[in-house]
Amino acid sequence: MAADPEVMRFLGGPLSREQSWRRVAGHAGHWTLRGYGNWAVERRADGAFLGRAGLWNPEGWPGLEVGWTLVRRAWGDGYATEAGRAAMEWAWSVLGAERLISLIHPENDRSIRVAERLGLRRLRDDVLAGAPVVVFGLERPQ
Repeated sequence: MAADPEVMRFLGGPLSREQSWRRVAGHAGHWTLRGYGNWAVERRADGAFLGRAGLWNPEGWPGLEVGWTLVRRAWGDGYATEAGRAAMEWAWSVLGAERLISLIHPENDRSIRVAERLGLRRLRDDVLAGAPVVVFGLERPQ
């Protein structure tokens, strides 16, 4: 997934095997340090790996982020919305989160549509690690 140029187009570009390993280690460490993170997304019917989705908030991040990255063959089938919704519900009910954000490259129309389907609203344009992002956000439902 991380080696696919189209999947990684808005995520800094494709990663080598070594870079992917470090990325996975970072996600595992996030679980250890924060007690939450990203989950693997699998298709129920056959257990096929479809990507990852969940929560992300490393040190210095602008807030608790809900995010998703899927393999190309899973695009357009509703998996990102389903996984994003599950992560959001978990953040509200288990973490007691008050607010969630999603940071999306301004040209990533697919992810922008997912964020909008999830109820996140465009808050502002920003720059993160030298890359442009649109900050979407949503307050905890009452």
